[in-house]
Amino acid sequence: MHRLGFSWLLVVSMPFTVFAGNSNSLLDVSPDGKKLLVANTDSGTISLVDLTTRQLIAEIPVGEKPEGVSWIGVGPLAAATVNWTDEVVFIDTAQRRVIDRIKVANEPYGIVSSKDGRKLWVTHDYWGTVSEIDTSTRKVVREIPVVRFIRGIAVSPDERRLYVTGYYNADLYVIDLSTGQVCDHFPGHEQYNLARNVVIHPHRPKAYIPHIRARTHIADSAGSIFPELSIVHLDRPKQAKRRTVIAMDTFNNLAVPTNPWECALSPDGKTFYIVYAGTDDMNLCNVLDDDYQEIERRGNTALIPVGTHPRAVRVSPDGKEVYIYNTLDFQVGVYDANNMRPIARITVTKPPKSPEWVRGKILFNTAKPPMTSRRWIACASCHPDGHHDGRVWQNPEGLRRTPQLFGLAHTHPLHWSADRDEVQDFEYTIRGRLMLGRGLLPGPIKPKIGFEPVELVEKLAGRSPDLDALAVYTNSFEFRLSPYIPAPGKLSPAAERGKAIFFRADTACATCHRGPYYTDSSLKRPFQVHDVGTGEDDPTEKMGPKYDTPTLLGIYRNPSYLHHGKAKNLYEVLTTYNRYDRHGKTSHLSKQELDDLVAFLMSLPYEIPPDQTENTVSYRFRSGEKSSPNK
Repeated sequence: MHRLGFSWLLVVSMPFTVFAGNSNSLLDVSPDGKKLLVANTDSGTISLVDLTTRQLIAEIPVGEKPEGVSWIGVGPLAAATVNWTDEVVFIDTAQRRVIDRIKVANEPYGIVSSKDGRKLWVTHDYWGTVSEIDTSTRKVVREIPVVRFIRGIAVSPDERRLYVTGYYNADLYVIDLSTGQVCDHFPGHEQYNLARNVVIHPHRPKAYIPHIRARTHIADSAGSIFPELSIVHLDRPKQAKRRTVIAMDTFNNLAVPTNPWECALSPDGKTFYIVYAGTDDMNLCNVLDDDYQEIERRGNTALIPVGTHPRAVRVSPDGKEVYIYNTLDFQVGVYDANNMRPIARITVTKPPKSPEWVRGKILFNTAKPPMTSRRWIACASCHPDGHHDGRVWQNPEGLRRTPQLFGLAHTHPLHWSADRDEVQDFEYTIRGRLMLGRGLLPGPIKPKIGFEPVELVEKLAGRSPDLDALAVYTNSFEFRLSPYIPAPGKLSPAAERGKAIFFRADTACATCHRGPYYTDSSLKRPFQVHDVGTGEDDPTEKMGPKYDTPTLLGIYRNPSYLHHGKAKNLYEVLTTYNRYDRHGKTSHLSKQELDDLVAFLMSLPYEIPPDQTENTVSYRFRSGEKSSPNK
C-alpha cells in the first residue's frame, strides 16, 4: 500500500482531538477555546482576547511585522514570527509580555506547534527553509531546506509530516519529519500565484490551498487574475491526478471574490471556510466526501460579507464559532459557525500610522468600486504588501516585470518607461482596461491616446483626498536590509571586492546606478532614461528602447531581472543580456570578478538608505507623523 495512504488510514482509525496551531495564521484559538491570539502586522503587536467575555485582555508589542502566531501546546505560552527582524518571540500570556526572543533565518512567516508544545516549525519566505525550534531550550535545532519563497505551513494530524506552500507557485511540498527531507512535491500550474496558507483535513488525505491564477498574457479586468482553491489529494501516486482546482468565481455563480487569503476547516472536517481579502467576503461550504466536487456552498448561500480586508479565519475547538480578522477594521468578527450570523466584533488594535495611510491601504487592497467595477483585481493582486508578484506581464506596451514598491518615494518617475511622475497618475490605471473603475477623482481627466505619456501633463496630486491617500500608502514602503550581509553596514570580503568593481571607472556601473538608492531616476526634466540594448529583446515592445534606471536595493529578492524579465539571474544581466557592454562594461571581467560583483549586488541594501533625498516626493508617511504633511 502507498506509504502516505497507509498513514492516513491510521489517522482515520484514531479519535480526533483538536489542538492549536496546526496551520499558519494571524489568528490562533487556545485548545480550551477560551483565548484568542491575534497578530497585528501593521501595529507590531500580538493581541490577547478573552472569547468568553469578548474583551481585549492585552496588546503586547513584539516587533516589526508579526506574520504568524501560535499557542505552544495548551498554553499559556505562545510564539510569533517577527518578519522584519528575523525573530521568533515567546510570549507568556499569563504575564502578558514577551519573555524571550531568538534570532532565526531570514523572513520568518508561518508558524505551527506540536500538540505537546515541545516543537515549533517556521517557514522562511525568501530564504526557503523551515526552522524546527525546541521550545524547552528555545533554540533552532534543525534547518530544513525546501525552495525559495515559501509561506504556508501545516502539520499533519499524526505529526509525521509538514506541508509547506510555495508563495509564487502554490506548489505543495511535503517534509518527512523523521528525516528532515522533502519527501513529496505536488506542483501547481505555472499560472498559480500568491499562496500564503495551507490547511490539512483532520481525517482525510486532503490539503486545501487558497491562491490566485495570474494569466500574464492578458491585461484585462476580466481576464488577468482569478480566485482559486486547490485541493491536493495527498494519498495519490504521482502518475494519478493529484490536484482538484476550483475556480471560486464560477463557484459563486460569477459573483467574483478577489484575493483568497486563508481558509479553515471545522474540527469534524465537515465545514470549510475561505476569506477573500479583496472583496471583504467569504464562503461557507459543506465538505463533500466524493473525491470530485469536494465542496459545495451551504444552503446555496452566496458570498457572505464580513469586514474590511479579512486576512485570517479560525474555528473554535467545539466547532460552534468562527473568528475572522478584518484587518482594516482592526477587529475580529465572531460568527455562528453554522450560518455565519454575526455575534460580536472585538477591537484588537488601534489604526496605525495615519488616517491617510490607512485609507490608502484600504484602496490599494480592495477590488470593489470605485477602484474597479468588476471585482477581479486590486492593486495588491500584483503588488502584495509592496512586493512584486514574481511575474512578467504582457502589457500593451510590451513585456513588463512587476517591480517592488519599496523606496518608491525616492525613485520617481514611475514605470519602466518613466511615463508617470506621481503615484496619483495611477488614476489612469484605475479607469483603464485593467481595472475598469470609475476612479478616485471627480470629473474627467485628459484622455489617454495610444502610448503618449499624457500622465506627465495631467497633474492629479491634491485634487482628490482618496487619490492622495493612495499615494501616501504606496510611497511609504521602506527597505529592509539584505540577508546576505554579515551585519548592518558591513559587507562580506567578496562583496567588498564587488563594491570596488562596481564603482570602478572601467565598469561604469555607478554612472547610472548612483546615489543612496543606486539609481539616477530624477523628476528633473528631461528624465534620465537609457538604451542599454534590452529593448531589442522583445518584439512586442512599443515604448522602448530607453528605460528608467531601477533601484538596485533589494534586487536579491527578484526571481528575474530587466524590464522584460528574461534574465533569470544577475549573471545573465551582466553577460547574456549585456553582449555589447551597453549596460555598463562587463565583458572584460573575469569569472571571479563577476562572482564578486554579484555578491555586492545581492548585499544591497547593506545599510538603511536616507529617508530624504533631493528626489523624495511629499505624499508619503514618515515615522512620527500622525497625518500626511499634505493635509
